[in-house]
Amino acid sequence: MRIAVLIVCVVSCVACSVAPSYRRPSVEIPASFKEAPGWREAMPSDAVARGEWWQLFGDPVLSDLQRQVVLSNQNLAASKAAYDQSRALVRELRASLLPVIDLTASGTKVGSFGTGNPTVGNTGSVSTGGNQRYSVTIGTTWEPDLWGRIGDSVRQAGALAQASEADLANATLSAQGELALDYIQGRGLQAQEEVLTATIAAYERALTITTNRYNAGVAARSDVLQAETALRNARANVADLGRQRALLEHAIAVLVGVNPSNFVLPSGEWSRDVPEIPGVLPASLLERRPDIAAAERRVAAANSAIGIERSAYFPTLQLSGDAGYSSRAMSDLFESASSIWSLGLTGALTLLDFGARSARVDQARAAYEQTVAEYRQTVLTAFQQTEDQLAALRVLDVVTTERDAAAVAAKSAEKIAYNQYFAGQIGYADVIVAQTAALSSRQAEIQAVVDRQSAAVALIQAIGGHWQ
Repeated sequence: MRIAVLIVCVVSCVACSVAPSYRRPSVEIPASFKEAPGWREAMPSDAVARGEWWQLFGDPVLSDLQRQVVLSNQNLAASKAAYDQSRALVRELRASLLPVIDLTASGTKVGSFGTGNPTVGNTGSVSTGGNQRYSVTIGTTWEPDLWGRIGDSVRQAGALAQASEADLANATLSAQGELALDYIQGRGLQAQEEVLTATIAAYERALTITTNRYNAGVAARSDVLQAETALRNARANVADLGRQRALLEHAIAVLVGVNPSNFVLPSGEWSRDVPEIPGVLPASLLERRPDIAAAERRVAAANSAIGIERSAYFPTLQLSGDAGYSSRAMSDLFESASSIWSLGLTGALTLLDFGARSARVDQARAAYEQTVAEYRQTVLTAFQQTEDQLAALRVLDVVTTERDAAAVAAKSAEKIAYNQYFAGQIGYADVIVAQTAALSSRQAEIQAVVDRQSAAVALIQAIGGHWQ
C-alpha cells in the first residue's frame, strides 16, 4: 500500500519542467523599407498566393521547370529525408513518456554429467527432483518525468523538427530561385546570340564590300584587315556565348534532377517584361522567411536544452512491475498457485560530480545565447537582402531606360558611319568604333533586362517567396 501511495505521488509530479519560460528574441522592426517607403502589402493572384511566384513572369517553360524542381531535385529529396528523420525522433522521444511493457517466456531444463539428476531451484540452488522450469511474465518499466527532462527533450526535438521543416522550405525556395536565375541568364545569352548572329551577317557584308573596294583600288588593305578582325571577334564571341549557355543548361538539368547528358532546355520566347512584385510589410518578414523561422525554432530548442541539463540536479525514479506464472510443470503453469508478481521503485541522485552538471548548464545557456545571436543576424540579413533588391530594382529601372536609348543612338551612329565610309568621308577605323559601340550597346541593353529580372527574383526570395 505504501508503494502504491508513493506511485500516486510520483505520477502527480510528472512533467514539472525546469526550463526557462520561452519568449521569441526581440528584434527591431522598421515601419517601412528605406529603399521603397511606399511599398505596401498587396493582394496578388491566387497562383502566386499559393507560392507559385514564378507565375509573375508569365513564362510557361519556366513554370514547367519549377514544378520539376520540387519533384526531382535531389538536394530537396535529402532535405525532405532529414525532415522525416527529425519527425521520427520526436515520435521516439514521445514514447519515452509512457511505460515500456515486455513479455518474457522461458523454459529451462537442467541436467548433470554425473550420476545425479540435479535441478536449479528458484533461488539458483541445486536440488534434486524435477529438472524443468517454465515461466511466462509480463513486465513493465517506467521512468516518471518528474522534472521535465523527457518533456523538454520532446519539445527540443519538436522545435528542431520544425526547424528542419523550415530548412526544407528554404532549400526549396533557394533551388527555385537558382533555377529562375539560371533560366533568365540563359534566355539573356540566347538574345545576345541572336544579336551577334545578326551582327556577324552585317560584318560579313561589310567585309565583302570592303574587299571589293580594296580590289577596285579605292580602299586600303588595312580596311580589309580591320573588317576581318571585327568579323572573327564576333564569331569568337558567339561561340563563347554557346559555351556559357551549355553550362547554364547543365546547371538547370541538375536542378530539375535530370542527367545533363539527357536534357535539352525547351525552346521558348523570352519575355523581357519585369513583373511588379506585390508589396509586403517589414514586420511580415519574420513570418514569411523560412530561414528566420528555422533560426527561431533553434532558439526554442536551445531553451529546452537548458531545462534538460538543469534536471540533472534532481533525482531520477524508475518504477518496475512484473506479473506472470512460474512452474516446474507445463500443465501447472497457468494455475493460480503458480502466479507471481513484483513491484519495485528505484531512485538515483548524483551527490558529487565536481561541477560537471553546472558546466553542462552553462554550456546550454551559452548555446542558447549563440542561437539568439544567430536568429537576430538572420533577421538583419533578411532586411539587408530586401533593401538591396529594392534599391537594385529602382536603379535598374533607370539603367534599362538609358540602355535602350543608348542602343538606339548607337545603331543610328553605326549606320551613319557606314554611309560616310562608303562616301569616302571617314576611314574604316571610325566604322570599327561605331560598330563596337553599337554591339556593346545592344548587349548592355539585354544585360540590363536580365539584371532587372534577376533582381526581381532575388527580391521575391528575400521576402520569402509567397503571399499567404
